[in-house]
Amino acid sequence: MTALSINAVYKQYPNVKALNGIDLSVKRGEFFGLLGPNGAGKSTLINIIAGLTKADSGEISIMGHDTKTDFRAARKNLGIVPQELVFDPVLTVREAIRIQAGYYGVGKASYDWIDEIIDKLMLSDKADTNMRALSGGMKRRVMVAQALAHKPPVIVLDEPTAGVDVELRRSLWQFIKRLNNDGHTIILTTHYLEEAEALCDRIGIINHGELIALDSTAELIANGIASKSRLRLAIDNNERPLPDSVKHLISDLSSEAELVFEFDRSQHSALDIIDALRLAGFIITDIHTEHADLEDVFLSLTSKQSS
Repeated sequence: MTALSINAVYKQYPNVKALNGIDLSVKRGEFFGLLGPNGAGKSTLINIIAGLTKADSGEISIMGHDTKTDFRAARKNLGIVPQELVFDPVLTVREAIRIQAGYYGVGKASYDWIDEIIDKLMLSDKADTNMRALSGGMKRRVMVAQALAHKPPVIVLDEPTAGVDVELRRSLWQFIKRLNNDGHTIILTTHYLEEAEALCDRIGIINHGELIALDSTAELIANGIASKSRLRLAIDNNERPLPDSVKHLISDLSSEAELVFEFDRSQHSALDIIDALRLAGFIITDIHTEHADLEDVFLSLTSKQSS
């Protein structure tokens, strides 16, 4: 079964085409990354999925339930952690999470699960603290807990680690990965691209309301701009002329003490460059290679579309 199905979704605001025919499906049990620059349309899409915004046209279903014709069932299968800090200042942490669970009809049956969430998100010592007394990072933990309160099979995390400390980030991802291993579908939006690269099985990139890339994380990194590599060589004598076979690969980053080459791995190899320099009499004292990552892919794709 597909966890999330998005078919030909359009959304137009005055003078802005927020979504321009998004087609996307997320498999059940997948850890999926939805990336894009600010203003790309990610939040609009998430709001439509949640039922907070109405699409101009198109269809969305969650675990097989249409968000328009079967909204109650669709919403019960979904948990969302929004970007904005939204909280009730008169409730304690435990009360806020329990009330959230009650909205979905689970009530007292969820209390053991709620206690586990509180523990895993390191909220135990704040469980009876009023929400308005919490720091921003603590409030975000509570929002994550509220999204999980009814144990939904599909969880959308919209910038869940924005403004939180390293310890929480680590514990949060351990908990979310456990949920994913237990069969929950995770959909993540984040500007921390190293998180997406480390966590997500597959990634979709949105820009200007269009889905411009969709593939497994490994394939996105293996293809296109990510086939580029950088080779840094510390040298003792760079007064010699560069061999013609590698001269065209030299980078502007080169200096008197270091030669930097940028090349496509499908056409050249670091070993060939090193061998050519040694044959030309260069003395190499240190070698360092850098390969493109998801951030390079993201910047290449989004800047290319904007130009």
